[in-house]
Amino acid sequence: MTVLDWMTLGGGLLLFMALTSSAVQRLPISTACICLAVGMLLGPAAADVLRLNIAAQRQWMESLTEFAVIVSLFVGGLGLRPPLHHPTWRRAVVLAGPVMLLSIIGIAATAHLLLALPLFVALLLGAMLAPTDPVLAAAVAVNDAQDHDRVRFALSGEAGLNDGAAFPFVVFALEGMRRGALGPWMFDWFASRVLWAVPAGVAIGYAMGLGVGHLAIRLRSCNRDMSASSDFLALALIVLAYVAAERVHAWGFLSVFAAGVGLRNAEVQVVRTSPHPHMMKRARQWIARSADGIMPHPPAETMVSANTDQQELEQPAVAAGVVISEALTFGHTLERLLEVLLVVLVGIALVQSWYWPAVLLATLLLLLIRPLATTLLLRDREISRGQRRLIGWFGIRGIGSLYYLSYALNHGVPDALALPLVQIVVTVIACSIVVHGISVTPVLARYERGLAQGKHPA
Repeated sequence: MTVLDWMTLGGGLLLFMALTSSAVQRLPISTACICLAVGMLLGPAAADVLRLNIAAQRQWMESLTEFAVIVSLFVGGLGLRPPLHHPTWRRAVVLAGPVMLLSIIGIAATAHLLLALPLFVALLLGAMLAPTDPVLAAAVAVNDAQDHDRVRFALSGEAGLNDGAAFPFVVFALEGMRRGALGPWMFDWFASRVLWAVPAGVAIGYAMGLGVGHLAIRLRSCNRDMSASSDFLALALIVLAYVAAERVHAWGFLSVFAAGVGLRNAEVQVVRTSPHPHMMKRARQWIARSADGIMPHPPAETMVSANTDQQELEQPAVAAGVVISEALTFGHTLERLLEVLLVVLVGIALVQSWYWPAVLLATLLLLLIRPLATTLLLRDREISRGQRRLIGWFGIRGIGSLYYLSYALNHGVPDALALPLVQIVVTVIACSIVVHGISVTPVLARYERGLAQGKHPA
């Protein structure tokens, strides 16, 4: 295909998505399902306009999926507003830690026994497929910073944390494949890849997000600058947080997610110390609505509008709202573009990569391994049994797994294992997109009706 052909195809797809967005939202399927179907129509199964060999295109697939994941992680972190000491964060840590680890073990054991994969290869597959996806989790993530629903927050926090938390296990499996056995190298792996890289990544990203956020808000307020571009700010923070962590051998994914959380906490601190004059009345209304009492102030972005003028920017809370609002708008737009592109690519590759035995693995992962791990380890008196089942069900696999696959192909996976790993991962991702895409609308609608009727804790 020529460049003009690619431009025509991309422009037509984006136009279709833009004109049909309201109709798509009313359908009982997710946007990802539609994008997957479009990719299949463009691929060898139908029009045969495009073909994609992920193993052969591993270099640029790693870069593209890496960028998509870090953008989504930043946007996800920016949407989470409860203070770090709140119990909602503890649930996310349990899901991204013990639940993910048990999922890795379950997937590895299943792949070893049913698919006859060598032990370290099975462990690598488990590390690829265990983390839930921040890119495709928009339907079950928090709707905005005012959404404190326990199910949505737990899933959003998990998707943000576990894409970085899975990286040490990917590296462990690759190192085990290279060395062929366990040994003293495990101590170095644990010290450098877990004890150092995990907390360092979180600390670096959070400090950068908090510091840059306060600086940007202060400059906006002092200069009353309506022309400053917060989309550049968001992109710069994403890139620099990732690079800063990687430079010191910490996990960049965790750093980017923490940068989003840090930028959000800069807004929280500003509105607490310098509330808008009109904010106190709204704050009292907010407290009355919030059963959790999570945040005594409404998000700053709710205080701004398209008509905000330079004079209003003197108020730090308004400046904070402008910065956060513009960063979120930019992040969501970029995230949606990358989601459409990558899911279409999965659809194109699906026919060549479909592997029936992997359907059994996907079934066990989605129906048994993930729900069982959640039931066993997510013990919280404030989470009802129905909410725990929802959290266990909505463990969506997607672009994060595709990134880990591309990374592994570029960092030590033998060519003989490349094709089976591609087939298994792509098949599991496709199964997750279809099953979760079909179930998300009716299941969440039923859950929200239950909330309205008081069937779940507030």
